[in-house]
Amino acid sequence: MRALRLTAWKSDPELVEVPEPHPGPGQVVVRIGGAGACHSDLHLMHEFEPGLLPWDLPFTLGHENAGWVAELGDGVRGLEVGQPVAVAGAWGCGSCARCLQGFEGYCENLAAAPVMAGGGGLGLDGGMAEYQLVPAARHLLPLPDGLTPVEAAPLTDAGLTPYHAIRRSWPKLAPGSTAVVIGIGGLGHLAVQILRATTAARIVAVDTREDARALALELGADHAVAPGPQAALEIRDLASGRGADAVFDFVGADETMALGAAAARMMGDLTIVGLAGGTLPVSFFGVPYEVSIQTTYWGGRPELMEVLDLGARGLLRPKITRVGLEDAADAYRRLAAGEIEGRMVVVP
Repeated sequence: MRALRLTAWKSDPELVEVPEPHPGPGQVVVRIGGAGACHSDLHLMHEFEPGLLPWDLPFTLGHENAGWVAELGDGVRGLEVGQPVAVAGAWGCGSCARCLQGFEGYCENLAAAPVMAGGGGLGLDGGMAEYQLVPAARHLLPLPDGLTPVEAAPLTDAGLTPYHAIRRSWPKLAPGSTAVVIGIGGLGHLAVQILRATTAARIVAVDTREDARALALELGADHAVAPGPQAALEIRDLASGRGADAVFDFVGADETMALGAAAARMMGDLTIVGLAGGTLPVSFFGVPYEVSIQTTYWGGRPELMEVLDLGARGLLRPKITRVGLEDAADAYRRLAAGEIEGRMVVVP
């Protein structure tokens, strides 16, 4: 079968022929219907030095995956061949406290995990292939009626990651509150929809691109702001002069973190999701009083069930550009060039 594989660090992936996988006991093979191309893969491919991550090369890319059960290993119960499923992409040990809660991205026993701090497409073979081997049936969630694998694939990360970040701040997003989304890309355009569907907050979108700001307004944002020297003051004005109750930074650069801190309300949340590598100096008078600053990574299986439900009900719709597996490597080049609106999904 064909697979898009990372064969060397600091390099582009290659489309190669590899053997089709077959499941061992407790494992499942999924025929891939869609695999999302994530901006974090660009960091993975081009920024990490050899030896920085405890992962062996090569492996198949693609950590946002959905498709149909193709083959069941011995002992697997509760799934049927042909059943449409989404793949929960973080694979932990399955037995520590965090894994038992469904948050395998926060596994506390990495030595017992299939791959340290990773999963399918992150150290082990992912879904940018015709088939993917999933090491345990617990990583598969049946798709609800009304949701196709192509639609579900980006929801497993681009939907789940902002959902988890926003869900943490739900108590602060009551009527009269303001939420800010910085970066209306693959995750940010879904964050706007999640805020609209699950909170009563006024939504302010921030992006350098005029077309991205227009997309945010189309998807339910109340206001769209261009970054710049007056952006924090503009956001504060939109928030009745108080500042934003929750800021979600899907970029993570020095400038966006500084904007988030400047625009935040006292006792608000600043959640950093983007991987641009910025830093935020924190001092007693450097941020508003009692602002909570946190990073988040992915989300849990229980939350993914909720995200898939929102998708099936039409409340969460990723803006998708479809490409074939033969064009997957070029899709990453287009993603790096900023040519993609929403999410790119590879359809084998």
